[in-house]
Amino acid sequence: MLRRGWFLALVMFLGFALPAPQQVQAASEDEYFELMKLFVDSFEQIDRNFVEKVDRRELVEAAMRGMVMKLDPYSSYIEPTELKQFNETVEQEFGGIGIQVTIEPKTRQLMVMTPIPGTPAYKAGIRAGDHIIEIDDKPTADFVAGREMDTAVKLMRGKPGVSVKVKIQHAGATDPETLDIVRAVIKTPTVLGDHYDSMGNWSFMMEGEDKIGYIRLTSFGRNSTEEVHDALEALKKEGMKGLILDLRFNPGGLLTAATAISDFFVESGVIVSTKGRNTEEQVVKAKRAGTYSGFPMVVLVNRFSASASEIVSACLQDHKRAIIVGERTWGKGSVQNVIELEGGKSALKLTTASYHRPSGKNIHRLPKATEKDEWGVMPDEGFEVKMSTEEIGKLFDARREREVVRNGEAPKSTFVDTQLNKGLGWLKEQLAEKKPEEKKPEDKKEDKPEEKKEGAALPVSSGRFFVDALLEWFAVQPGRAIRTL
Repeated sequence: MLRRGWFLALVMFLGFALPAPQQVQAASEDEYFELMKLFVDSFEQIDRNFVEKVDRRELVEAAMRGMVMKLDPYSSYIEPTELKQFNETVEQEFGGIGIQVTIEPKTRQLMVMTPIPGTPAYKAGIRAGDHIIEIDDKPTADFVAGREMDTAVKLMRGKPGVSVKVKIQHAGATDPETLDIVRAVIKTPTVLGDHYDSMGNWSFMMEGEDKIGYIRLTSFGRNSTEEVHDALEALKKEGMKGLILDLRFNPGGLLTAATAISDFFVESGVIVSTKGRNTEEQVVKAKRAGTYSGFPMVVLVNRFSASASEIVSACLQDHKRAIIVGERTWGKGSVQNVIELEGGKSALKLTTASYHRPSGKNIHRLPKATEKDEWGVMPDEGFEVKMSTEEIGKLFDARREREVVRNGEAPKSTFVDTQLNKGLGWLKEQLAEKKPEEKKPEDKKEDKPEEKKEGAALPVSSGRFFVDALLEWFAVQPGRAIRTL
């Protein structure tokens, strides 16, 4: 009776529903309960007899992490303390002041990379290169080494409408300045342009080039589809003749965003197909309405482009809509469903399906796969351009130079982006050979991606679907991670 009580309590604690016999599949219902009994018995023994008193919740959460670790690298248990940050990343908004910060590798000082135009920090006069000395009277120099960014996030983010006190050492100033800044809802864009214009807005037309557009997509979030649409509309009004879509270092995100953005560039045919354990294969197809066509297109990828990035690049490659330039992509062909536990307090991100490119070729890189095997998205023949770790570091620095609001001052970086230049070269050749008549697309904004997918049903009926690889690619450049506060 006691063990049954433990079992039921555990089920209620996690928010699980007991499976029906048909859901158990390989195991009988009796076997299922025997296995659960094994777990509960072990839990009870540890709780009663371990040499020291243990935290029951920590035990259960450790068991959860152990279970999903056995499955694949992309399934995970999201504990309550992590769920808020996870949701903020997906929803692309939080309460903060609107600055991008990093840690200077040598001094370990918290430095402002750039304020986000129009945010409280921008209006308060915080600028690129400023150092944050204190946050709510807590010296940043006292933050735990290696946890500076996490601490800054906890202190700086908070409820909109509530102020936070920040002591700033402005670049070139003698004395620091203390500012009381009222937090607001900060929306983090996933779509970036070539550079900021004099008004503090992104310019998506490449500087010094003849009507060639540039869109850099950093992830696939809730607002990414609308952001890409707005950038394309701006470029169309400026007379864009060619486009570069930069998906380098993009780890993925929402499946719906990946299919919708692919649909912007493909008139018909399959975008991606998905197949789960308990459902038949589902196919997402493009719609003709609102397609942006009539211009040559390049997609930049590298070894850190994953999941949703691979869906888009594979789709455009298979439909011969774009030339793929750069390096072979990461190789992740699985879909995760986020399932709420404990009434939404925690969650389980579980791999529930695999996806395939329009050609049917495999994308997923299996654990024992070699370079000769079929996986990922390969650059088109003659367009493979690799970058060393050192070059990647210089690329980061160069891009950050262009991401700073400078009030009209030109970026100073002289770095040569070989992958970008390869794509530019091909675009210029295409434009020199032939000037295609640009088709004027219908406005795709009114045709919401969620409403226009054909055959886009997914394997599980609830939750949110992700194709994110959760890559720790910042590891290639320690100390160069950027967080938005």
